[in-house]
Amino acid sequence: VLDSKRSNAINIGLTVLPHPRTIKVAILNFDEYALNKEGIEKILTMIPTEEEKQKIQEAQLANPDIPLGTAEQFLLTLSSITELTPRLQLWAFKMEYELVEKEIAEPLLDLKEGMDQLENNATFGFILSALLAIGNFLNGTNTKAFELSYLEKVPEVKDTVHKQSLLHHVCTIVVETFPDSTDLYSEIGAVTRSAKVDFEQLQDNLCQMEKRCKASWDHLKAIAKHEMKSTLKQKMSEFLKDCAERIIILKIVHRRIINRFHSFLLFMGYPLYAIREININKFCKIISEFALEYRTTRERVLQQKQKRANHRERNKTRGKMITDTDEEDDIESGKFSSRSPTPHNQLQGLQDAEDAAEHENMKAVLKISSPT
Repeated sequence: VLDSKRSNAINIGLTVLPHPRTIKVAILNFDEYALNKEGIEKILTMIPTEEEKQKIQEAQLANPDIPLGTAEQFLLTLSSITELTPRLQLWAFKMEYELVEKEIAEPLLDLKEGMDQLENNATFGFILSALLAIGNFLNGTNTKAFELSYLEKVPEVKDTVHKQSLLHHVCTIVVETFPDSTDLYSEIGAVTRSAKVDFEQLQDNLCQMEKRCKASWDHLKAIAKHEMKSTLKQKMSEFLKDCAERIIILKIVHRRIINRFHSFLLFMGYPLYAIREININKFCKIISEFALEYRTTRERVLQQKQKRANHRERNKTRGKMITDTDEEDDIESGKFSSRSPTPHNQLQGLQDAEDAAEHENMKAVLKISSPT
């Protein structure tokens, strides 16, 4: 009865679904153990149209002795379920709600945490202060602030002598002036996570979830007009009521965090007229990518600093003999006491004895050779 393409699609879908009789019972009882979310989504693509339902019924009446194909029999079974589409959509909303709520709530929490991390991060303040000071010095100005979008250009600007980036010079200043500063990137994990979130899409998902919740109430009313157990109806009603309350709270949280972000932009020096045009995702991405560049540059600066320190240590001992350095080390460590002469003192004593003996010999020679 069905065309080959539609029939093949249904037969392929049936390979990952339970037996058709099991599916019907599961849909009527909202049995999550018999049918999972993927199964519900698959069945939603198989719902028979009125035309298909009519053709199958006509073919069955015309040829009652000829059994229907697997696909046709399955569609006939589905069509026997009252309010099939509302049941499936209500069930799908119930199974997806926790995940959708989590996908909205967690990014909002990250955004709030990220703002706190930036406000309280001393290293971030040191970096911005150093950048502002360098900019004022080079431009001969006394500017009070600069746009954070300039952070994208900091790794690209280089000096004309050593060809080092502005970020390298800033990092060097911060490391030398504030030795307790950090690499910044490891301290703003929430900002990095927020940089991966489309907050405009998040707001659309929140509105869509609210619409689905309202539609689910209508689906429940439509199903309740037909056969539905009172306990199941009460269970679904309580679920939808809880969802509605949580969505209201989530909308309030969303509004407050977005307002908090706008206040945070004012704190960072953005003008009032510009804050609503700032894209949250782009703002977080600029800071996150800059922090990653800063961490890499900082590691290189610290390595160079350590190499210079090692070089200075080598220069202190350059030109000295090994015996000299060993003797100094032994004296510093107290290996030889004052009563025990060092090898150098022993050699000096032997030399003095030889000189004294030679002196005595010379005196004897002079006495012998002198006239009596």
